[in-house]
Amino acid sequence: MLHPSDQLAFDRAMVTQPVWNRFNTAADALGLAENVLLHAGPAFADPDLITAPILNSACVAAVWQGLAKDFDQAEAMIRASEVTLKPAQDHDVVTPLAAVVSADMPLHTIYDAWRGQQRVFAPINAGNRPAMRLGLRSEAVLDHIRWLNTRFLDVLEGGLAEGIALVPLAVIGLTGGDDCHGRTPVATSALVAELKDRTPNGITDENALEFMASSPSLFLNLWMAATKIMMKLAEGVEGSSFVTAAGGNGRETGIQVSGLPGRWFTIPASPPKGKFDVDLPEDRALGAIGDSAVVDAFGLGAMAIELSPEQKKGLGAFMPEDSAARTASLSVGTHPYFKALDLRLGSTARGAVAQGSGPMIGLGILDRLGQAGRLGGGIYDMPVTPFADAMKALEG
Repeated sequence: MLHPSDQLAFDRAMVTQPVWNRFNTAADALGLAENVLLHAGPAFADPDLITAPILNSACVAAVWQGLAKDFDQAEAMIRASEVTLKPAQDHDVVTPLAAVVSADMPLHTIYDAWRGQQRVFAPINAGNRPAMRLGLRSEAVLDHIRWLNTRFLDVLEGGLAEGIALVPLAVIGLTGGDDCHGRTPVATSALVAELKDRTPNGITDENALEFMASSPSLFLNLWMAATKIMMKLAEGVEGSSFVTAAGGNGRETGIQVSGLPGRWFTIPASPPKGKFDVDLPEDRALGAIGDSAVVDAFGLGAMAIELSPEQKKGLGAFMPEDSAARTASLSVGTHPYFKALDLRLGSTARGAVAQGSGPMIGLGILDRLGQAGRLGGGIYDMPVTPFADAMKALEG
């Protein structure tokens, strides 16, 4: 039987209507200092422990922000702690894989339309062009970030109108074979159609149109933020083990729970198990990385792989044998919008401890050396340890 505190936290999460209605910068919305950069997962204990892909992205972000004249100066400033890195989720921001957010980057702003007080932020998805999330230090990544945050930003703002509700788009995606994490082309197509429809005289920027047509993951960052805002609204329920944060930085991965907001429970991050798309040895794989783990911890992504035949075809072989039992035991309940899909959402540390394992998380596999970018995709089988540690802290 579900613990009353977990039921209350889940109910709070479900009574939420995430809507993307504008852009803000972290400086304006959160008061983020100019020399602070935000990364996925829990904090690094020391600048020397920053994983190579996140360090690369931090150097790109520092140059974009104007903190450094070039990547070498940026790295020196980071290692000297003149530029500091902090966990994005601790600042109500979610960021994919190795992507890093700086103070002046425009961020999607997602708010709860039913209550209006909580907001969560995410950077613009870089699509299939040179993307910061892949952890490469290059002028091509820097140039693409500059385009995203100016020309493409203008296109998105032009089609936003009064705001776009995100749960209905997720339902369209899931009904059409998405999993809302590793596979989002159906939801992305619905999103792009909304933007085109809402843009006065239509979108005329050919570069932006080509980018949207060739970038099936544009919906992902928005859905990460939508998921996180539901988790945020479940925070602060005394004694609740409902999972409200999940992510990895390549070195450590961890969770937070409702009853202990802001406290990470972490373990060393092992790499996802999957198939490489490049000819490199397996030891080049970085440990689990990215805030997109919130999607799977909330019951979608790999936890809903049965809804996505294409995703199951690609990653099903790497799912644990007890995946069906795990999905059933870790999930909490239904969301009104998802009832037709027979889909249960949420997860709890109590459920993970009872099951003896954590959720399955679908992740991109990055090169730990920060040289080759994405190596492939796989499944991260999250151990029960951080959930058990969270329960000890709750009950202590």
